[in-house]
Amino acid sequence: LMFAAGVWGGLVQPGGSLKLSCAASGSIFSITVMGWYRQAPGNQRDLVAAIVSGGSPTYAESVKGRFTISRDNAGNTLYLEMNSLQPEDTAVYYCHAGGVRSTPRDYGRNYWGKGTQVTVSS
Repeated sequence: LMFAAGVWGGLVQPGGSLKLSCAASGSIFSITVMGWYRQAPGNQRDLVAAIVSGGSPTYAESVKGRFTISRDNAGNTLYLEMNSLQPEDTAVYYCHAGGVRSTPRDYGRNYWGKGTQVTVSS
């Protein structure tokens, strides 16, 4: 499996928007869940949003109503639309894939993207 960020983060003004994406490729039979995590300096890596295959998205309370996660199941591509960004959203954002199986008989594995910096500042 390979993870690649299709859209990188960057510097965004408060109130601005940014869309992140990542894609999984390689020998993939199925991916149970994909999500976005973020980690600010000195903090733990926290779940931002996740979406289970065939299910509804879940969001951290801090981003509810502002962020939208979506998943292209066929292409194994994950998106995070971030709106009304605030300085407290500043962090390194990581794409995650869980329950990844290369074959139907394989057990699920976890994969992390390298992360991309999102900075919200005037």
